[in-house]
Amino acid sequence: MDDYQKEIADLERQLEQLVEAEGDAKTIAELTMQLDILKAIYTRATDLYVQGRGEEGLRFGLRIQGYGDWNLDNVYAFVYERSVELDAGAHGAFVGGINQADFAMMLNS
Repeated sequence: MDDYQKEIADLERQLEQLVEAEGDAKTIAELTMQLDILKAIYTRATDLYVQGRGEEGLRFGLRIQGYGDWNLDNVYAFVYERSVELDAGAHGAFVGGINQADFAMMLNS
C-alpha cells in the first residue's frame, strides 16, 4: 500500500466514523467530495503510470515538463496539478472532468 492509498484509506475511516457518530452533515459532505476527488486522481495517476511504463513518449513528456523521472510520485504530481487546472464547476462535473481528461495527451503536448 503506497502513501496515496493510505491517505485514501485514512479518509475513508474518518468518514465512516463521522457517519456512524451522526456527525456534522456539512463535514461529511466535504470529506465525501474530497475522497471522491482523491480517488479519481489516484486512479488516473496509476493508470497513466502503468501506461507510461511501456511508452517512452510519455516518460519523455513528464521529464520535459519538469516532473522528473517516471515514478508514481511524479506522475501523481502531474495528474494532480493538471486536475486542479480543470474547470471546477460542480463537484460531480469536476470529478467527471478528472475521469475524462486525457492526461497522456497533456504529456505529449
